[in-house]
Amino acid sequence: MRTILYARVSTRDQTAAHQLTQAEAAGFKVDEVVTDEGVSGVSTKLAERPQGRRLFDLLRAGDTLLVRWVDRLGRDYADVSDTIREFMRRGVVVRTVINGMIFDGSTKDPMQQAVRDALIAFMAALSQAQAEAMKEARRAGVAHAKAQPDAKQKFRGRKPSFSRKQFDQVVSMLALGAGLSEISQATGLSRAAIWRIKGDPAACEASLQIWGL
Repeated sequence: MRTILYARVSTRDQTAAHQLTQAEAAGFKVDEVVTDEGVSGVSTKLAERPQGRRLFDLLRAGDTLLVRWVDRLGRDYADVSDTIREFMRRGVVVRTVINGMIFDGSTKDPMQQAVRDALIAFMAALSQAQAEAMKEARRAGVAHAKAQPDAKQKFRGRKPSFSRKQFDQVVSMLALGAGLSEISQATGLSRAAIWRIKGDPAACEASLQIWGL
């Protein structure tokens, strides 16, 4: 029985090593890391990703599939929930580093099954809400930046106090309902910076675009 970490790396600020470090810090012993690089999680199904396809051949009954969060497992609500259920049917336990969620298909108790299935639906819905929030922030940010074609040459404003990785993490955690203190602790950002992102994510995204971050 093995624990396999699946890491999707879609931006220059993300690394599989960072996701492995997070998993080990949470107490997981990882036997193997499977990584998809340069793959968008909001446009590509897990089964259509090169290493995502490999997971279906690699994992066996009794193995554990570990992911940072359920959004790693699909591009939208249907894809995430179908993927989790497919692995459970195969006897694979799915676990998340964030919040330590466990999805196990071995239970036979109807009440436990109902609670588990409701939780899958809820987590998958949160994952899609998170992805939609990210896409909307980026669309608005790009539009804002394009409306100022000479911004780089004339005036770029103050350089953002947050990185692309921190911005993405704040937007994701806000979509999941996290509080300012929790987000500050996770990202290392001040509450003021988080308030700026929360208050106008489009402008913050535009600033990252203008500065090339």
